Amino acid sequence: MRTRAKKQTDGSYVVKGSKAWITNAGIADYYVVMAITDPDKGAKGISAFLVDAGTPGLIVDKEEDKMGMRSSDTHGLTFDDMKLPADALLGEEGKGFVYAMEGLDGGRISCAAISTGIAEHAMQIAKEYSLQRTAFGKPIAKFQGVSFKLANMSMYIDAMNLMLYDAAALKATGARCSKLAAEAKLLASTHATQICLDAIQILGGNGYSKEYNVERLLRDNKLMEIGEGTNEILRVVIGSAVLAEK
Repeated sequence: MRTRAKKQTDGSYVVKGSKAWITNAGIADYYVVMAITDPDKGAKGISAFLVDAGTPGLIVDKEEDKMGMRSSDTHGLTFDDMKLPADALLGEEGKGFVYAMEGLDGGRISCAAISTGIAEHAMQIAKEYSLQRTAFGKPIAKFQGVSFKLANMSMYIDAMNLMLYDAAALKATGARCSKLAAEAKLLASTHATQICLDAIQILGGNGYSKEYNVERLLRDNKLMEIGEGTNEILRVVIGSAVLAEK
């Protein structure tokens, strides 16, 4: 993290730096901004601030031209000597990293929900197509090569739903759910990508066409393997939690 928030003698802060890949930048009324308030303390020197979209010095950069999730506005942000009042500080100074990690648990559950929904949509398109498309005198759904793909889709979607609701239920109690949230996102995002690929395969050439939507679902879901912590980072989180268990 490079963005700095320097405390002034009157208790206000001056923020300098930039952020990348900010969802709803340019649309949101408020932003939660993480910035370093004490460079010598590492993660414990990060603080969180609530920033009004109209604050002078807050600049919304160009929109990202993404491969998927194109209905979601994504921009960079620049902070050009942005002055914030003392009460813009969220919680305690130096607790920003803790707040961010707690927020990621919820974000990862949301990603698992998105991937599960995408997978369900892809399966429905593939199922309906396989029942209508005929080859050698019968619907292609009657061929094991197709029905086995649909069977795998159903199995993984059921597992994704169970893990998703398990993580959400734990989150709703107020307990930390970092391991379960990471597992739910990892399972859902990984298998949703494969389900989309299998749906495209069932549709054949039509699956490669934008007319049938499954190629869009594949592009949309790929972000779920990256956002809110990449799948590689999730394995680090899960592995650390497993090794810490007694």
